[in-house]
Amino acid sequence: MSDTQVSTQESKRLEQIATECRADILEMLEKSKSGHPGGSLSVIDIIVTLFFHEMKMDPKNPYWEDRDRFILSKGHGVPALYAVLAKKGVIPREDLWTLRKTNSRLQGHPDRVMMPVVEASTGSLGQGLSIAQGIAMGLKLQKNSARVFCVIGDGESQEGQIWETAMSAPKFKLNNLVVFLDNNNGQIDGHVEEVMDLRPIADKWRSFRWAVQEINGHSIPEILDALEGAKNETERPTMIVARTVKGKGVSFMENNIGWHGVAPNKEQLEKALQELKGVQV
Repeated sequence: MSDTQVSTQESKRLEQIATECRADILEMLEKSKSGHPGGSLSVIDIIVTLFFHEMKMDPKNPYWEDRDRFILSKGHGVPALYAVLAKKGVIPREDLWTLRKTNSRLQGHPDRVMMPVVEASTGSLGQGLSIAQGIAMGLKLQKNSARVFCVIGDGESQEGQIWETAMSAPKFKLNNLVVFLDNNNGQIDGHVEEVMDLRPIADKWRSFRWAVQEINGHSIPEILDALEGAKNETERPTMIVARTVKGKGVSFMENNIGWHGVAPNKEQLEKALQELKGVQV
């Protein structure tokens, strides 16, 4: 079997997992009556590819010292992470239906106290990337070959703390740090270009001496290629600017800012699930 055939099969496998996770995201949000579908659906292809293809981890031993680390800096997108953790077997799938419930481990943002299998409590925008850098530096000092993967959002890229890390990570030659920007051009107050324009975002990261790639964040082959490129970096951290669509996979949610932080009702959930199953509605 050729490398192309293997790559095609792997892409299809990951795409199927991402579709199943999209359904779980929507169902848990409907049950919780609150949450953030837009940014969860935009980032799911990236998180699935990391957990099911790229990252070194053991679902039966989530605290393995040599595991790769994942930090979801844009913490409001945590339904995507929960769906992946359940699909990977790290947490029971039935836990998903407790999202945002009182005393649930599945809080509306990652909570390391309630759920120690997440690497960091995040959601205060801008802080997760600094945490990821600190972990990457610690691994280097320990001479541990594990890598750190971090996902940041558009809105939080307006935070100064993001740019402090942008400046310092290359100084420390953190080639074990790979960051994805979920570039869906949406935040709670509107389109990013109207709220606080980040353009030209890729050029800005290049100016801070990061290894920058620009991809379609919903193309599994492009995500895989970008991750392969990151492995070849010997001194620089990698920034992968992933162009995504807020609410990707559900027609009435796509590019609709109104779905940033509103859960679907039962009727909307059913329509969305039919779309994901390929049923004409």
